[in-house]
Amino acid sequence: MYKIFLIEDDESLAKLIKSGLERFGYEVFVAEDFFNIIPQYKNIMPHLVLIDVNLPFFNGYHWCSQIRKFSKVPIIFISSVTERMNIIMALNMGDDDYITKPFDFDLLETKILALLRRTYDFQTENEYIEHKELILELHSMKLKYKSEIRELSKNEFRILEVLLKNKGKVVSREELMNKLWQSNVYIDDNTLTVNVSRLKSILKEIGIENFIETKRGAGYYINE
Repeated sequence: MYKIFLIEDDESLAKLIKSGLERFGYEVFVAEDFFNIIPQYKNIMPHLVLIDVNLPFFNGYHWCSQIRKFSKVPIIFISSVTERMNIIMALNMGDDDYITKPFDFDLLETKILALLRRTYDFQTENEYIEHKELILELHSMKLKYKSEIRELSKNEFRILEVLLKNKGKVVSREELMNKLWQSNVYIDDNTLTVNVSRLKSILKEIGIENFIETKRGAGYYINE
């Protein structure tokens, strides 16, 4: 999962951006202390930074130049400032892209994905997992089968991802929970049962039955 550090002092907009990007499978961290951005950055070590120009204490240009002293992480400015000179200044400070408010969310996601692709050399085959006509999109957390599309919760997505990556092999309940914990998704045994049942129901809804099998006392598996 790719980490995004969002530096935006408008709380309602920050919540909106965070919620929207998490639906695409990103892990989003929102800045909490606008006087100490760098320690937060180093603690998170994000794959990409989204930063507003107008911030308390120091503006976005300042923090962009500070980050550029030690990191080449991709940076996108989000701002209501549309003047040509402000955009030029942002680019000169080390910014990689610039998007003005109000913005189209699909455009923002497209810009993020394009920058991540260029920076980390993503390969198409790493963007989804396909098995028996079922496609699991790793960035959007969407499940596709023929003409059917379903959005999965973070838990459902992680469970299906682990099982697909281990198809043909029984994955124990303990191993599944450990994998989820490693992704900062904390669930107990009962929650795992509920999520697997819900995932099976979603698969049945779109026309796939017995895709996830239960091996009593051992765990779950997907046939090759």
